[in-house]
Amino acid sequence: VEDALLYLDQVKAEFGDEPEIYNEFLEIMKSFKSQEIDTPGVIARVSTLFEGYGKLIYGFNTFLPEGYKIDVP
Repeated sequence: VEDALLYLDQVKAEFGDEPEIYNEFLEIMKSFKSQEIDTPGVIARVSTLFEGYGKLIYGFNTFLPEGYKIDVP
């Protein structure tokens, strides 16, 4: 849980001047938690949202179920 909160702080800090990106991330996470979108769907959305932010994409792996991973080029 602490890792997740630290990650959320990183995302918020990275997009401090673009709160709509942070808010979109929260919406994606809510949809994932409520099973409106599946794991491949959340991977695709987060990868697109954080394109160019490899550290954030890599850090998102913490939230993924075992057997899933986003590879950062």
